[in-house]
Amino acid sequence: TEDEIEDGPGAAYQVFLNMEAVLDNLKLLDYDREYCKQLHHKPISRHYFAMATNSGEQFHAFGCLASWLVRMGGKDMEEPQEYDDPNAIVSGILDAVRSLGHSIDFPPSKLKSGSGPQVVYVLLKLSEEALQVRRFVFDKPRYPTDAGEDHVDVIEDESESAVKTLDDQGGVADEFSDDDFIEDEDNVPDVDGLAKMAAAASAAAGGSQGDAVLKPEVILESNTDSTEWMLEVERVQPQLKVVLRAEGKDWRVHLDSMHQYQKAIGDCYGQVQQQLKRMEEDIGRSLEKLGSREKYLNSQVEGALRELRAAQDRLAEARERYKQASGGINDRGRQLQEISEELERVKSEMEERGNSMTDGSPLMRIKKALQRLKNELKEMDIRAGVLQHILLQTKLREKTLRGAMATEEAGYLF
Repeated sequence: TEDEIEDGPGAAYQVFLNMEAVLDNLKLLDYDREYCKQLHHKPISRHYFAMATNSGEQFHAFGCLASWLVRMGGKDMEEPQEYDDPNAIVSGILDAVRSLGHSIDFPPSKLKSGSGPQVVYVLLKLSEEALQVRRFVFDKPRYPTDAGEDHVDVIEDESESAVKTLDDQGGVADEFSDDDFIEDEDNVPDVDGLAKMAAAASAAAGGSQGDAVLKPEVILESNTDSTEWMLEVERVQPQLKVVLRAEGKDWRVHLDSMHQYQKAIGDCYGQVQQQLKRMEEDIGRSLEKLGSREKYLNSQVEGALRELRAAQDRLAEARERYKQASGGINDRGRQLQEISEELERVKSEMEERGNSMTDGSPLMRIKKALQRLKNELKEMDIRAGVLQHILLQTKLREKTLRGAMATEEAGYLF
């Protein structure tokens, strides 16, 4: 597009360069100690505000860092809290930037995301202004003239400083025990061996061991070449370092820790006290507003509350009367149900009787029954005649048998 052609292909990465410049300025302002440790904030990364990761966290970090830079620039601005209005925070930061003489050509809503070119631009201008207030100026770079000569001078200076350091610490070393100075038992010089070497050297020079002891001025005379002496010092310099071991049970360590903690608590106490005082004032004002609002609402609705109480009393009386009336209605409803059931039963009986009076089916059933009775009577008469005939034949047969038997008996008698 035309904007990319005008700005160049590297315009998209300018925000990362500006963010690195902001981080360099913060390092120069010693924000690790004055901002992170004293105010208990997390250190920001190299491209923290250049890319969007967590808008809420980034906006809070931006507000805290911007307020600190404004204070470093000589302006008064309180550190924002998480519950503060974002519009008020952005407005305060932009007012501080404008008061420093910088123009703002972007809408304030761009800063609410907590990341982007606008956020980095604001931090860059505030950090530069803070450096100007502290009168920080970059020095010109210094280049070495000759590497070889400087190296020799440095070696000689280091060796001389090491010797002076050991001489200066000679009086201090007497106050500590031998365990504090000995780093390794293998590096401890052998005193007996040194004495034997001194005796052998004196014997070779034509003297005796007793003369060497009685005449120390012979030993004090040095015949050693200075160049060889410096090389020897450079060789044994790492072994001559004094190492003081700090024990965790030492009362001095505990005392230093207590002083450090006391200082940290003292540094934090003022800020925490100020924040708590501000919160107390805000809460007090809020409570006063709530109390006054409550009194105003009570005065406004006092008449309505009295009417409400009276209406509630009337409602309770009406509910009691309704309860009593509903009890009588239930009794009467139960009686009505019983009467209705009795009426239904009587109606069904009357319908049955009416149907039986107007219906001819019972008469037809009676006629049919009479016809069946007549038929049955005829059948019974026939059966009776048959039985009578059988009985008559039986009687005649018996008489015949009796007469025959009587004749036979009479014949036997004769």
